[in-house]
Amino acid sequence: MRIAVYGANGFQGKMTTAVLAQQAIQPVLVGRSRERLAIAADELGLSAAELRVAETADRRSLLGAFEGCDAVINCAGPFTGHAERIVSAAISAGCHYVDTAGEQGFVKSVFDNFPNEARNAGVVVLPSATDGAVPGDLLAHMIAADIDKIDSIVVAHRIVGGGGPSKGSLRSVVETREDIATGGLSYEDGTWRSGEPLDRSTMAFVGEEEVAISKFPLVETITIPRHVRVRRVVGVIETSLAARLSAPFPAEMIETLSNPSPDVRKDQKFLIIVEATSTDGSVLRGTVEGTDTYGTTAAIAVECASRLVEDQARSGVLAASQAFEPVKFLDRLAAHNVHWRIEEIRKASVK
Repeated sequence: MRIAVYGANGFQGKMTTAVLAQQAIQPVLVGRSRERLAIAADELGLSAAELRVAETADRRSLLGAFEGCDAVINCAGPFTGHAERIVSAAISAGCHYVDTAGEQGFVKSVFDNFPNEARNAGVVVLPSATDGAVPGDLLAHMIAADIDKIDSIVVAHRIVGGGGPSKGSLRSVVETREDIATGGLSYEDGTWRSGEPLDRSTMAFVGEEEVAISKFPLVETITIPRHVRVRRVVGVIETSLAARLSAPFPAEMIETLSNPSPDVRKDQKFLIIVEATSTDGSVLRGTVEGTDTYGTTAAIAVECASRLVEDQARSGVLAASQAFEPVKFLDRLAAHNVHWRIEEIRKASVK
């Protein structure tokens, strides 16, 4: 199995390439600079790995970079504005495609623009193979199997510790700041809408303590309605974090910052909550807990790409739950310190 990693010399790309090598999958390192790719390969102990140079604006070089590969993992953010070229080239090269995008608008554009192209090529395109989007989508599918007539789903993300975002994550924040400031898209009555107000102001993330929440452009808002019958889906995070991410800061400041180190990341904890309310008032809550968002994203991206190559889901642009069996996939993540559960937190009202 040969899997190309676009942006292999970047922060997320190096971690993803390392996971491929650990699993005895042959990585092909792709990026814009051969010198930087060579440095990354040496740092990873992969000096013999194949290096291929490709610019996002040069379709011919992208096709050449992906030639002979089974799948492409795109780790080169920000994804908004240029990554669709990589999606198209991967499809034309006959490769399955996954990426580590967390940008809601980009993910929706992939679902909108590439389903026919992917189906005709017989490949799977799975955007946002990340620590949040994949577990959140899988949880929602499992909950939907246990609850009748879902009215609404609230998806929440929480991160504690970890030294702050990477440079790549901050570049994505700058690129999508308007979406973050408005809360992005929610799904309601069959369509995606912006500007819809929340019907609650707080949420208990841990125990009984309620914290203020705000709408946030989470990717699960785009993926869940594609396989779950539900009237409304909305993404939220803590209001304090939403305020920090929407605050203006100079893009050039990013280059003066450092990416979180392995020692810092090992102390980071993340929590994904999927809370579904049925039309009869019952509520099921699914949670996924793990450590090191970036390391977990690398593991999930590799798991997605390798499973697509080995198991071949139906072709097209798919959400995680459309490509994989949810319980089996989530259970495989236990090896990466990711654990999940589903519980009833409110019974149906008695009439």
